[in-house]
Amino acid sequence: MELRPYQKEATAAVFHEWQEGRGKTLLIQATGTGKTVVFSNIVQQFLNNQKGRALILAHRDELLQQASDKLQAVTGIVPQFEKAQFTAVDSDADVVIGSVQTLTQDRRLNAYPVNAFDLIVVDEAHHCLSESYQKVLGYFNGAHVLGVTATPDRADKKDMLSYFDSVAYEYSMLQGVRDGYLSPLKALMIPLNIDISSVKVSCGDYVASDLGNALEPYLEQIAEEMTKYCMKRKTVVFMPLVAISQSFCELLNTKGFRAVEVNGQSEDRKERLQAFEDGKYNVIVNSMLLVEGWDCPSVDCLVNLRPTKSRALYTQIVGRILRLSPETGKKDALILDFLWMTQKLSLCRPSCIVAKDEAHAKKIDEMVENAALLDDESVDILDAEEQAEKDIIQERKESLAKELQAQRRKKAKLVDPLQFVFSINENLDDYEPEAKWEFEKPSPKQLALLEKFNINPDDIDTRGKATRLIDVLMRRAHEGLSTAKQIRLLERYGFSEVGTWTMKEAGEMITRIADNCWMVPFDIVPSQYSPNRQ
Repeated sequence: MELRPYQKEATAAVFHEWQEGRGKTLLIQATGTGKTVVFSNIVQQFLNNQKGRALILAHRDELLQQASDKLQAVTGIVPQFEKAQFTAVDSDADVVIGSVQTLTQDRRLNAYPVNAFDLIVVDEAHHCLSESYQKVLGYFNGAHVLGVTATPDRADKKDMLSYFDSVAYEYSMLQGVRDGYLSPLKALMIPLNIDISSVKVSCGDYVASDLGNALEPYLEQIAEEMTKYCMKRKTVVFMPLVAISQSFCELLNTKGFRAVEVNGQSEDRKERLQAFEDGKYNVIVNSMLLVEGWDCPSVDCLVNLRPTKSRALYTQIVGRILRLSPETGKKDALILDFLWMTQKLSLCRPSCIVAKDEAHAKKIDEMVENAALLDDESVDILDAEEQAEKDIIQERKESLAKELQAQRRKKAKLVDPLQFVFSINENLDDYEPEAKWEFEKPSPKQLALLEKFNINPDDIDTRGKATRLIDVLMRRAHEGLSTAKQIRLLERYGFSEVGTWTMKEAGEMITRIADNCWMVPFDIVPSQYSPNRQ
């Protein structure tokens, strides 16, 4: 199987981390972008290089079977299972696929020597901090570890880095859509006011039982809205409880849908899933069963009736509809986004899939809502994100201009770092710390060096951001480009693009202005001046 470019990059990045001594590394790869393919390829390369043995660890039967199927398809390696009645203790298989629930049993775990495995792959690695995973990982503590997960939010990433040494590679859902490896993502706001303001929050998310009670009065209206948009699509519906999932499925069938419900107790679960995939049904309803380990590329519509505050969970849910399926005529993936009424903050909506921060998310949400109010049209989330980025950059520039205007009379000794990075067309806003040290406060040496470059370090809050800014300053000094102080001075006289000038060019212009009693020579128009054109 020929790997995609980003899959090759991910593979190389993981081995680089191991070679650099970071034995526990994390691969963050969006749902639908083939992370199982990547770690199967990594397992094969590792075994070829090390001549060792590998354990693939997961917590659900669907994930275990998926790993087995993909490993054989990609590499030809036939693994053995360590789960329930199956054991690989006496097997000479190079790869064991193990259930974490099985291996946490002392009898099953102790049957293996502590050095049984040279590599452990943790699928859905956001679960790895749990006591069960840590017991298994701690037992085989001499092995290299690769954690694989879909894109988490910043808090999840920080938590996982309490165990993992580094993030080897990250490929986001947004990048997958941009590169054409995931379906174009659209959102349509359904202005149905569903009041969940009274729903309790426990462990950081909404209580499922309360959500079920809050949803029940709206099910008839939701089903009616779905008849407008879902009849010609293949739709997955997520519900908070099995009972309400079953009753909603029955309701959809009365509306003309061919709906099927599936849950953990369904004896014919595999048959129902296959029938949906084959087209016998056009809606599948579930109570969070299909969040992980379920792939049906032809599904192209999501109705999420399990509102959540967890970006990681919401990302997993949306990921179910993003796989490509050109052979079935799939053109895009549509999220029907209901107007949840809640006083609680951080409710995840389609914007959180692509937004880098709350400001971007707010802009995207406004676009989706305005489109619904005007013409009931869906909004391409990627287009909305790009427009939000442009709007926010413009607003920040305007805000900065006002701030600089207000402070024009102040003769600050140091240059504001935000003003500097805007002037040189660099951007620190998209920087996200990944390694542990990057989250630390800037060191005294870094602060002193920033001041030496005439940069005010007060707003540089992390060691990683300080490192990135110092790298930019050092590079510019090495290349002989204009300094922060030169840029600020000449911009005050109305010159533009001074960040692209050399230090010598900027110095010569400052000398001319100083020699002219600190006035711009009359034959120079600052806004039109470019040293390259003189």
